[in-house]
Amino acid sequence: MKRIVADPKRCLACRACELACALAHADTDDLVEALFEQGEKPRIYIEGAGGLAVPLQCRHCEDAPCVRVCPSGALSRPDDAEPVVVRQEKCIGCEYCVEACPFGVVQVSADKKVVIKCDLCAERQAEGLEPACVNACPVGALAFEEADRGAKRARARAAAQAAAAARDAGG
Repeated sequence: MKRIVADPKRCLACRACELACALAHADTDDLVEALFEQGEKPRIYIEGAGGLAVPLQCRHCEDAPCVRVCPSGALSRPDDAEPVVVRQEKCIGCEYCVEACPFGVVQVSADKKVVIKCDLCAERQAEGLEPACVNACPVGALAFEEADRGAKRARARAAAQAAAAARDAGG
């Protein structure tokens, strides 16, 4: 399954991803109308941590706590290769999933009736497009890639850091 992978070292905290996400999920192409009249919320959030801007969105956990606690079955993963989705017509607004999410990225909608979360822009993907947040990032801090590719890159980074530390310690 593909996932959105964030590189906090590249993020400028410009929030272009948040705006693009909110607009992609709105019933209009007008940003002002989407945000202020419809009250559309993004499904990705920029948070500060340790001097970095960290993009956070649903990680589509393998054993998703939000799915486990949902009493109405509104949150589900139809298939292991698919993202965790919200069927808003089944959502009863209990907010158990909001409390269960370890990343704090399941939120209540503007009208406070249902929850919203990243859906990996399924509609855009069906059209052959990347998620809106990834497409909008001006510095490439967000990538849409297979989960194992990100893990390989992280291992290579860790190995390079360990090798540099070993060289520094030896000399």
